[in-house]
Amino acid sequence: MIRRILVGLGGTPFSKVSTRCATELARLHQAQTTGVTIVDLSKMGKVGPVPAGAGFYAKRMRERQFQVTREGIEAAVAAFKEHCGNQKVVCRRIAYEQKDPFTAMIAEARYNDLTIFGLRSIFDYGFTSDPDKAIVKLISQGVRPILAVAETYRPVKKALVAYSGSMESAKAIRHFLHLKPWPDVTLHLVHFRESTEPEPHLLKDAADFCMAHGFEVHTDQVDGQARKDLLPFAQQIDADLIVMGNSVHKTLRKQLLGDTVLEAIKSADRPLFLSQ
Repeated sequence: MIRRILVGLGGTPFSKVSTRCATELARLHQAQTTGVTIVDLSKMGKVGPVPAGAGFYAKRMRERQFQVTREGIEAAVAAFKEHCGNQKVVCRRIAYEQKDPFTAMIAEARYNDLTIFGLRSIFDYGFTSDPDKAIVKLISQGVRPILAVAETYRPVKKALVAYSGSMESAKAIRHFLHLKPWPDVTLHLVHFRESTEPEPHLLKDAADFCMAHGFEVHTDQVDGQARKDLLPFAQQIDADLIVMGNSVHKTLRKQLLGDTVLEAIKSADRPLFLSQ
């Protein structure tokens, strides 16, 4: 059940997609929305030290940061309000932050069922000098589930569910089923098998659980590694969304994110539903 949706607004192309997804979901579920700006403008344009040979990356980052202006954020807020009005969705309020946007996001997320924003924009637009740490902070402090939108909007008809068999991976599936953001979505469960040991019941049990919640389900067991094969597989089956949980427990960063999740955040060209 979704009753409140938190939307991150940063004045980038991701904000436009976040706004559209949030207002459409809010209308579908008769939910309310809250917007929160996620940019500290006083730090924009300040790219920290970069490794030797990374000058091109730093130049591109400065160019992208230059696109994120106060006017751009105000335009994003105005567009958000307009979309809420057009969709007849209640916009509870807009929270403007000037100091630590990630702390603000954590505080606002406490009383929302779903948080939507362009998680990849943290990397692409240099909102922080340490993107990995910022994302760990968000997730470890309870900002979940997150719908991390892509730069381009696409309607969600088919969701690819990455299932490792871990408890965290199963929790992600359960959270998605309970929220049921897109009630008519078709689910495609995939398990990437890195060993030669067959696991015949793994996907069957997960699929049975999904079908018990009324979803149409397809399954695939693929030889390979989720970190490098998940996104190509999503493209292969033309999935509109990837549902992910964590399955790696080595370091604090990996425990909270996992290499597969982090790689997907950096590279995915379609939205991610993250429930860590």
